[in-house]
Amino acid sequence: MAHGLEVIDWSARWLAHLREKGEFAAQQAAESTPLYETLNQCLTSPLRFVSQNSLPNGVAYEQFIFHTQQCPTRDGLHDFFNALYWDLFPRTKTRLNQLQAQQIAQLGTVRHRGSVRDYLTLFDENGALLIAPPEIWEALIAMDWQRLFVTLRPLWQQARLIPFGHALLEKLVHPRKPITAHVYMTQITIENIAVEAINTRASTNFYPILDESIAADLSAAKFATKPFAPLPILGVPGWWADNENLDFYNDEAVFRKLRS
Repeated sequence: MAHGLEVIDWSARWLAHLREKGEFAAQQAAESTPLYETLNQCLTSPLRFVSQNSLPNGVAYEQFIFHTQQCPTRDGLHDFFNALYWDLFPRTKTRLNQLQAQQIAQLGTVRHRGSVRDYLTLFDENGALLIAPPEIWEALIAMDWQRLFVTLRPLWQQARLIPFGHALLEKLVHPRKPITAHVYMTQITIENIAVEAINTRASTNFYPILDESIAADLSAAKFATKPFAPLPILGVPGWWADNENLDFYNDEAVFRKLRS
């Protein structure tokens, strides 16, 4: 492995959704070959990965992708994880890019990007998707950490948390207790995904169906205000050995109370 990818622990719970193609692509990466060439060979996505030098001066990154269907890519973890999401969530990533390009067309590349672009970027960089029973959602939104992680701990067996942000995964390469994800607030249930999969005769096609559902939910109106709930991600049961000791959740510097 090269380009810093050798530090990735592919056994980590938060990489389960990317492991199959991600580990293979990381193994194929060679120091003598630009990372974008390896990504083009190993992944399937609606665009091509190109050198960061392909991005002209004065052209916004999102605007360049929208008009050329090419993604400027640097060697390293950040852009590596970004490419993996273009492979796994092509509709969602395309929709995010479309919304960014629309905002740029309307507002230009001004110094203050505006809340829509800021929140779209936050989702792309640090977002997570949660499919869970209503009780877990209620506790998360209330930031009731004891109920979420202790009282409802058995219920997490019915939940599925999927990190989406590539910067989030870059941070998790070196796990630290305070790392917080921004969970996108759209309530999709496992049952809905499963029923749709069965109806389309694609019961093993979980991620394409989830991708389509999330992409259809994204809009500028949804991102006019912050559509996220904060989640200290290493508090999720089964994700980090330290949280087996329930005193883990007594750290108020990490598990902060909801402000009035």
